Amino acid sequence: MKLIEREKARALRKKGYSINQIVKEARLTKSSVSVWVRDIVLTKGQKKGLSERGRSVESIERRRTNRLFNENKKRRVVIDEAKKDFTNISLEQLKLIGIILYLGEGRKAGRGVACLSNSDPMVIKIMMRFFREICKVPEEKFRGHIHTFTHADVEKTEKYWSQIAGISRKQFYKTYIKPSSASLQKRSTLPFGTFDIYVCDTKLFLTIMGWIEKIKELTIGDKM
Repeated sequence: MKLIEREKARALRKKGYSINQIVKEARLTKSSVSVWVRDIVLTKGQKKGLSERGRSVESIERRRTNRLFNENKKRRVVIDEAKKDFTNISLEQLKLIGIILYLGEGRKAGRGVACLSNSDPMVIKIMMRFFREICKVPEEKFRGHIHTFTHADVEKTEKYWSQIAGISRKQFYKTYIKPSSASLQKRSTLPFGTFDIYVCDTKLFLTIMGWIEKIKELTIGDKM
């Protein structure tokens, strides 16, 4: 097998292929190709062709980089302009933000437990502000629960969410480790899994449900 691969690499090199072209074409390692073809001398025409191709590749990459830079610059202008719409967030606005986030991400079924689950640390931070500043939840009533994958460093993950939520790991339920049946891409995009915030408080849960009902009535006329 190695002999066949070697002969294929040498044949391509004699045609004027670059090392990288041979690696891609023959699906070989660069280290092996370099050794196998090092004694082959390219003609002046072949060297000129590789040089021109190299400059062409560099030119294309340079144009691509400049295009991306200009696109990102234009996007940044729009984003920075939109940021001017807000100078601060009042408690009333924080209350609405928290209610809407709970409407989208929180648990609405069950009895007596306000619970929200998310993998976005920003969402968790906002909801912790909502619970603390709007709902006045005592620190000892918070509970956390992590759902992660078998590849995860559990201690590192628990420390991460403890810092994000601002609550002690002693207030966490036992971390749930999901089997690694999920795709590698999904596990890579969720390096710390998801985090659940629990507050066992019937009155709080019902209050949030009441706020949600009222917002539905005021915005879309939805009478529960």
